[in-house]
Amino acid sequence: MAVPRKSAASVSDRHHPHTLSTLDFQGASSAAAAKAMKVELGKLATQIPNEEQRKFFQLEMDGFYMLFARYLDEKAKGAKLGWEKIQSPSHEQIVPYANIPEVTSASDLSKLAVLKLNGGLGTTMGCVGPKSAIEVRDSMTFLDLSVRQIEYLNKKHDVSVPFILMNSFNTDDETKRIVQKYATHNVDIITFNQSRHPRIKKESLLPVPRTVDSPIDQWYPPGHGDLYESLYNSGLLDQLLAQGKEYLFVSNVDNLGATVDLSILHHMVESDSEFIMEVTDKTKADIKGGTLINYDGHIRLLEIAQVPDEHVEDFKSIKKFKIFNTNNLWINLRAVKRVMDEEAMELEIIVNHKTTESGEKVIQLETAVGAAIRHFKNAHGVNVPRARFLPVKSTSDLFLVTSNLYSLVHGELDMNPQRMFNTVPLVKLGDHFKKVAHFLSRFKTIPHILELDHLTVTGDVTFGSHVELRGTVIIVANHGERIDIPSGSILENKVVTGNLRILDH
Repeated sequence: MAVPRKSAASVSDRHHPHTLSTLDFQGASSAAAAKAMKVELGKLATQIPNEEQRKFFQLEMDGFYMLFARYLDEKAKGAKLGWEKIQSPSHEQIVPYANIPEVTSASDLSKLAVLKLNGGLGTTMGCVGPKSAIEVRDSMTFLDLSVRQIEYLNKKHDVSVPFILMNSFNTDDETKRIVQKYATHNVDIITFNQSRHPRIKKESLLPVPRTVDSPIDQWYPPGHGDLYESLYNSGLLDQLLAQGKEYLFVSNVDNLGATVDLSILHHMVESDSEFIMEVTDKTKADIKGGTLINYDGHIRLLEIAQVPDEHVEDFKSIKKFKIFNTNNLWINLRAVKRVMDEEAMELEIIVNHKTTESGEKVIQLETAVGAAIRHFKNAHGVNVPRARFLPVKSTSDLFLVTSNLYSLVHGELDMNPQRMFNTVPLVKLGDHFKKVAHFLSRFKTIPHILELDHLTVTGDVTFGSHVELRGTVIIVANHGERIDIPSGSILENKVVTGNLRILDH
C-alpha cells in the first residue's frame, strides 16, 4: 500500500523553527541569496491550484529552504570540521558483535518494521528503472529477495513485520507497479516517497526549475537523510507507532547481507539505545565509506564529502579509521517522533556538485541517514561480521553473488561452508562487463570460485561453462585481441594475455 499524504490541515500544523530573520547570516550576500530563494520558492508554490497539494509542496520546500539557509550560513562563516578534534570511537561507542548475547526468541519482532532505501536507479549497471528490479540471483530481484526474507520471517515466528520502501520520484511509479505482484504474499508492503528538491544554479544560487512541472532532471532526491522528514510528513511515522511498532531496521535495498538479526534487535531493546549503526572492519575496498568518530566526546558519522582536501588520505587510512558504516541502522521510532516534534533534526550537509547535459553547473544539498546518530540517546555502533555487508554496486559484485560462493536460503545469501576463508575474493571486471546485459553475455555459466583470491579481467574476454578459478587469476585482452576461456578450464595462479579464440564447430 502507498501512504496517503497528510491532509492540508495536518500539514499546515507542521512548521520549521527558524525564519529568515532569526538565522545568523554573515554578510549581505548570503542574506540576499536566501531572500531571493524564498521568493522563487513562493512563486513555484502559487502555481499549484489544489490547496492540499500546495500545502504539501510548501512543506517540502520549507525543508529544502532550511537546508539551503544552513548551507549559506555555514559557507559564510567558513564552518569547517576541526580535524584535530576527531578521535577514534571509545570502547563504549563500538560494541563487538561477538559480545552481544545470541537470541533466538522472537518476542521483539512484534514491535519491528523493516525499511529499504529504494530511491536509486540501475543506470550505473546499464539497467532502466529502479535498481531494486535488477535480477541478482536465481531470476530473483533485490525486491524479490527482500520480500521473501520478510515473508519467511513472518511465517516462521507467526508475526507481522511490515516491509516499507522509501522511494524517490525516480523510482516510485515503477515500484508501485512491481509490488502488486506480491499481493498474495504474507507481507504488508508499504511505500512512500522521499522529498523532491530543486537543483540550485551554482552561479546565481537560484532554483533551476521555473515551474512546478519542470522536467525531472531539474529536481533531485536529497539523499537518504531525508528519511526522517519524509517519514514524519507522510504520516507513516504516526501510523507505525499507532500499530505498536517501536523499532525500524533500515538498510540499502542493494545490500544483500542486511537481514533482520534478532540478537541486534534484542540488544537494542536491552541497552535502551535509540540508534544503532552496524559497522564492519574496513578493507582497502572500503576506503571511501563513512566512519564513526568521537567528536568533542560525542559519537558522529564522518563522510568523505565532509573531509577537508588535505586530510582525505588520512580518512582513507585503514590504520586510523578501522571501521566503516554499512548503512544498516536500527532506529527507535518514538525517539524519531520526539526529535522531529522538537524540530531538532539537523544533519551535516553534503554538497554535491553536478554539471547538467547543457553544461550548466548546479548544486545539490544532500544529507545521510546515518548522520542522525548524534541526535539519539545511548546511540552506538555494533561491529558486525562482513557477511552483513554484501552490496551489489557493480557487475563485479554481481559476479560474486551469482557464483557458487553463496547459496540462497529463504531469500538470504549464505556463504558456502566449503569456502576455506571468511574473506570474499577481490574481483575487478573491466568495461566490457560494466552493463548487466554485456556481463551476462560473456559467461556461459558463472565460474566456480570457492578457492579464488583475486580476479582481474580486462578487454574482450568470454568464459565457457564450468570454468574454475583458483588463487590469483589475471586475464588481459589488449585492444583488438580476444580471449575465450574454454569450457571446463581450471585456471590457478595464472596470467592470460594475447589472443585465444574458441569457435563452435
